[in-house]
Amino acid sequence: MRELSLHVLDVLENALAADATLIELEINEDSAANRLSIRVTDNGRGMDAETVARVSDPFFTTRTTRDIGLGLPLFRAAAQRCNGDLTLRSQRGVGTEVLAEFERDHLDRAPLGDMKSTLLGVILSDRVRDLRYEHRVDGRSFGLDTRELRAVLGDVPFTHPSVRDWLEEYLDQESLVLENPGGPSEGSD
Repeated sequence: MRELSLHVLDVLENALAADATLIELEINEDSAANRLSIRVTDNGRGMDAETVARVSDPFFTTRTTRDIGLGLPLFRAAAQRCNGDLTLRSQRGVGTEVLAEFERDHLDRAPLGDMKSTLLGVILSDRVRDLRYEHRVDGRSFGLDTRELRAVLGDVPFTHPSVRDWLEEYLDQESLVLENPGGPSEGSD
């Protein structure tokens, strides 16, 4: 895939398919250590040890809509091409964690890509799920937690045109916050 955000979207869709009610996405970029890590954690159904061992096989999938499962194998290959790796931890009834690590400035590392569309795809989906997102770059932070938004909005859905517009405008601020060393830290505790 040409963008890492597409790999992230695949992992987020897996979490939704596993009936997760809370998905956490953390992206950490550390220039000094020359590392980029992407961690997705969910509280979905989880997998047993046998399934975890098989998810690296591109000809294995738990989905009934297709016969192959290239998502995680391709994400792992992208990380390994950049002096990194992908690890998966899962426990049935608890959830799953996918961690992909990359050499940040590796020539073959794909750009992070359109995270705004990836996030909106999950937040605005017809499934009521919560997403906590945090992107950190060298000490600067940008985040969003849909649980906080739900508390403010009450019964107003994220798909309401005004809310959707606000979400798009808010997510547009991410690059401004993360690229401005003197700027405010958004979404951090």
